Amino acid sequence: MKEKFEISRNVVFQGGLVFRFLTFLRPRFTIRPCHQLLPLLCTGLRIPQLSIAGTHSRPRAMAISSSSWELPLVAVCQVTSTPDKQQNFETCSELVREAARLGACLAFLPEAFDFIARDTTGTLHLSEPLSGNLLEKYTQLARECGLWLSLGGFHERGQDWEQTQKIYNCHVLLNNQGSIVAAYRKTHLYDVEIPGQGPMHESNSTMPGPRLEPPVSTPAGKIGLAICYDMRFPELSLTLAQAGAEILTYPSAFGSVTGPAHWEVLLRARAIETQCYVVAAAQCGRHHEKRASYGHSMVVDPWGTVVARCSDGPGLCLARIDLNHLRQLRQHLPVFQHRRPDLYGNLGHPLP
Repeated sequence: MKEKFEISRNVVFQGGLVFRFLTFLRPRFTIRPCHQLLPLLCTGLRIPQLSIAGTHSRPRAMAISSSSWELPLVAVCQVTSTPDKQQNFETCSELVREAARLGACLAFLPEAFDFIARDTTGTLHLSEPLSGNLLEKYTQLARECGLWLSLGGFHERGQDWEQTQKIYNCHVLLNNQGSIVAAYRKTHLYDVEIPGQGPMHESNSTMPGPRLEPPVSTPAGKIGLAICYDMRFPELSLTLAQAGAEILTYPSAFGSVTGPAHWEVLLRARAIETQCYVVAAAQCGRHHEKRASYGHSMVVDPWGTVVARCSDGPGLCLARIDLNHLRQLRQHLPVFQHRRPDLYGNLGHPLP
């Protein structure tokens, strides 16, 4: 049966955790009956009845011909990190294994997936080099599950640790063999004082990264790496898009004041202006008595539509990445060809 509808929300229960994900089927896709959906997920899961939302067709120019079931699936993990590194690893690894069981080729973890300490002293004490025990556990996890991992913000003791006694906020990308294929160190540090949210001075413990990393080819598309506060700087996202990025990722730990005001609108803006998918894994809930995060992890498509979203609490959401849709959109709305560097200059030096 062909329908011009979208499947709305599925909620999957297992082991006491609630995994919320949105599966959006574009116009002209076949909506499969529930008994055909079960093998696509995994056994042992109870799936509530699918609900059908109202008509929501894209403009004719946005119509897609490829089957959604052939598109790469990505998982966006939402967690509440604490100062307990082992507990955090167990939570993240459970979500990654769930993502692998559901057929994802790539799982995204948020900024500070490794831990969120109570103070600067604790942050420095708990940090590790990329060659440390924690990253080794994640390389083994990637190999075991056979999927790529975006480790969205690792507290890294770099080669200059002995001289600076400061760390890097490092976004590490692992392939399905557990090898590090990219490491981006956050370039924009969060030194702000937001009324009602408390002061944050990331530079007290962290060094800014020296450069952007070129987009990396993955099974889901070419990914441009960023971290949280970077999303407020469109120059960075436009530079990555001009370097070939098809997916921008902003692993984050947004606060409870800026989150409701800016989180979704910034992510959608970055998607629209770059004509990229935007993937944003987020911290949620209360980490300890001094800090809480907004959550609402999401995936936004190049049209600016939120195609997957987590609600409150730890869990994951899933989205399919349709690069054919992205290419058609860029063809029909060729904004990068219309730019006027003669008026406002180039964005910066080309990435290597």
